Amino acid sequence: MNGLIILAPPAITAFVVMWILNLTENKIGVEIEKYFNVHFPGIGLISIVLSIWIVGLVFGHTFPQKVIKIVEYFLDKIPVVKFIYSSVKQFSKAIFESNSSFQKVVLVPYQGNLVMGFLMRHVPEPVQRKLGDEYVCVYVPWSLNMTAGMNLFVKKSDLVLLDMELEDGLQFILTAGTGAKKIKE
Repeated sequence: MNGLIILAPPAITAFVVMWILNLTENKIGVEIEKYFNVHFPGIGLISIVLSIWIVGLVFGHTFPQKVIKIVEYFLDKIPVVKFIYSSVKQFSKAIFESNSSFQKVVLVPYQGNLVMGFLMRHVPEPVQRKLGDEYVCVYVPWSLNMTAGMNLFVKKSDLVLLDMELEDGLQFILTAGTGAKKIKE
């Protein structure tokens, strides 16, 4: 079992990466070979990076955003797909956008213990009207499931701020602490 635990993650990762590279190499590489009559090794990797860049460039403008909104409208009508798509999209935005909704990694009291979560930049206005300015919103993701979690409204005085990068905190939470970097004191 120990050998499997050690070998499975890098083996699965290598398999997926090789599968993607081989797929793109065999599909795109063959077409380039036919067209230019030259073999170009590594075209798989280049095509993936170039595709990601082009999608970001093209869909970052107004017209394609309207197309995305139309597609999202239809995805929003399919019950299970709606949940998965919207959850992953919101979570991806919160993590990867430079103006992330997450501000800091914190510890907050929860059922007599402390749990790790992310201090949110804003408290929803209706909640703030009821609770006042002394409360903040903390999102606590559930371990091993990046799209599930809960929002806790916590008194500012109960927060324990951690000197930890958002990515490190996320990795700690999502791997149930098994994928965490050692933090030097």
